[in-house]
Amino acid sequence: MTNHSAAKSDRNLSLIFLFATTLFISAALMFVLQPMFGKTLLPLLGGSPSVWNTCMVFYQSILFLGYLYAHAISTRLNHHRQMPLHGTVILISLFALPLALPENTAPPTDSNPTFWLLWTLFLAIGMPFFVVSSTAPLLQKWFANVGHHTSHDPYYLYAASNAGSLIALLSYPFLLEPNIGLVNQKDYWSVGYLILCGLIAGCAFILWKTQQKIVFSEEESDEPDNLSIYTKLHWLALAFVPSSLLLGLTNFISTDIASVPLLWIIPLTLYLLSFVIVFSKWRIKIHSLMVTLQPMVLLPFIAYSFINPAIVPYWVDLSLHLLAFFIAVMVCHGELAKMRPHTRHLTTFYLIMSFAGMLGGMFNTFVAPFIFNAVYEYPIMIVAALMLRPGMKLSITQYKTVWLRQLAFLVLLLISGSVIYLNIDDLPQYLDTIGVTLILLAGLTYAFRTQPFTLALLTGIIIFFTLGLHGLLSNTLYQKRTFFGVLSVRQSVLINEQNQPERYHEFFHGTTKHGAQRLSPNFSRTPLTYFSRPGPIGQLFTEYDANNQNWDIGIVGLGAGTLACYAKNRQNWTFYELDPSVVDIARNPAYFTYLSQCSPNAAMRIGDARLSLEKDPDKKYDLFVIDAFSSDSIPTHLLTQEAIELYFKKLKPNGILALHITNRHLALKKVLSEHARHLHLAALIQEFKPEKEIPLVVATDWVVMANKPEILEPLRESQLGNWHKLPLYFNLRPWTDDFTNIVTIWK
Repeated sequence: MTNHSAAKSDRNLSLIFLFATTLFISAALMFVLQPMFGKTLLPLLGGSPSVWNTCMVFYQSILFLGYLYAHAISTRLNHHRQMPLHGTVILISLFALPLALPENTAPPTDSNPTFWLLWTLFLAIGMPFFVVSSTAPLLQKWFANVGHHTSHDPYYLYAASNAGSLIALLSYPFLLEPNIGLVNQKDYWSVGYLILCGLIAGCAFILWKTQQKIVFSEEESDEPDNLSIYTKLHWLALAFVPSSLLLGLTNFISTDIASVPLLWIIPLTLYLLSFVIVFSKWRIKIHSLMVTLQPMVLLPFIAYSFINPAIVPYWVDLSLHLLAFFIAVMVCHGELAKMRPHTRHLTTFYLIMSFAGMLGGMFNTFVAPFIFNAVYEYPIMIVAALMLRPGMKLSITQYKTVWLRQLAFLVLLLISGSVIYLNIDDLPQYLDTIGVTLILLAGLTYAFRTQPFTLALLTGIIIFFTLGLHGLLSNTLYQKRTFFGVLSVRQSVLINEQNQPERYHEFFHGTTKHGAQRLSPNFSRTPLTYFSRPGPIGQLFTEYDANNQNWDIGIVGLGAGTLACYAKNRQNWTFYELDPSVVDIARNPAYFTYLSQCSPNAAMRIGDARLSLEKDPDKKYDLFVIDAFSSDSIPTHLLTQEAIELYFKKLKPNGILALHITNRHLALKKVLSEHARHLHLAALIQEFKPEKEIPLVVATDWVVMANKPEILEPLRESQLGNWHKLPLYFNLRPWTDDFTNIVTIWK
């Protein structure tokens, strides 16, 4: 019996347990580190979803480098040289412990912070993340040579790795974040990393002891030594599209559906779950099912998520997007798993997968924002995923249903032509007819389920025609995509007090309105939406009108510049705004004239408000207003206990802090109530709802705080609105820079 044969008779379960446990812990550490360090960096960049996506690009890039390193040493060095080299890399990585941001780090305020963010991540966690990234392919390659009876097909260990990723990702928001502060999280992660290093040493010892040779496993393979270019490119496409689709969907749901931090985790969870399933023993049956389901789900997905998303609740729309995404990723990854090669090419396979993942992230982060003014990469990848269905080659050359394709495209062309010749004012009366026709065409896509090329082409035409139609109807005057989201200015019509139509401009961040202005000269200085005179902030200015002539006022968040129209001649106003593009829009009189008419000399401070405010003198402001939103979510670092203490440090002894907390998803009043109790502050709240319908006056929630109750007493006793004390909430841990948890304040 040869050494190889003897080795193959090894059925010891402890080998599987050791390697699977090591891979599980490595993946878990990787996916705890990602949200943990993302949360560490979010306060420096205003809580933007792009921070998460940029972090993902960094993780994917280091993952690729880790896989490249694993491929290089496993193909160029024998086992006895691999282990000392890898041990040296691990020892070097220990110098990065305990994890922390570089000292005195601050993002740039006059340029895109993407490269700053990547460099900061590299300095802080680059080496430890490199080690955990290289673990999966390297240990699977080692396992292929330890002589276990399953060593010929170690890909099932990839399921253990992804299970660790999945469990870690889900445990972070629901288990770790609610119970452990950031400082302790980093300490515990460091301990876990040391345990991982010990387990890797154990795996290396097993490999050293068995003294297996790569040549033994290669003798059993009938596959050619060289992989074809087509095979490699196919792997690349099958991994690239899901990676890009993941970030595209994350951006889309954060800007166009609901900017809820927890939602960022769901697409990544589904993405990881797909790997667990496609590398499991049930992969063949499940893959066949997903290929069958994809065209079935396509009809309701296109009909309700693109053609007419307004008729379903946001959670139904979100569910459709997530379902379509999961099935698309399952089909792509299922094809990838079906094409997995012999263990001789294992590290090449994983290397191409990681390279494609990195390319997908780079496309979404570095390319798409500069060539698209909205999240168009998402629908592009929906179409690309359909092209990767089984049977693509046959689909391109198959002409049995040419007449059906021609009919579908002819109908679309007729609709497109009719819309072009319709007057924009007449278009709404034809929407029902156009919508029904588009839904019928979406149903027709099922007829092409066995023809990926035609299915993808028809789907792409429907989606992009619909997006263009929606853009036409929204009457968008300006749209720009920045690191911090999609900004747009739209023109709409209201019925004024004389029962006449009147045009006005709206400012949007994603799908959330951040201000509006009537164009009529009689009302162009009138604050609207959340800042109306009948509303809480209008009541505050009215009540203190007699003694605010010389106030110094600071505002975090510019929006359309609406609040500037409360300014008086002798007051000094300072706006703190994270995104320079918002300042450009607010100052452009073609879009909004609040600033130019009411406060043209207001100071502008670009950058994160807390970082900017630290540099200001203490006891500077009489009134400080927090109105900072990323789409519908206020950045959590502006609501921590340290943030509130900073605001009061910059306020005069009799100063007032006003906080805009209107939110569809989070009860932010609970957080502020705890701060008021712990810091012994007086606090009032008003959850305002207009008593009568007034154009562009909306419901809004505001909280005001002061050092002493008598400062706020005039406001509480006024007849201007229903101000009352913040209610007390118990069993709620105060938010700090070290600890925030949105699960406990979910509405």
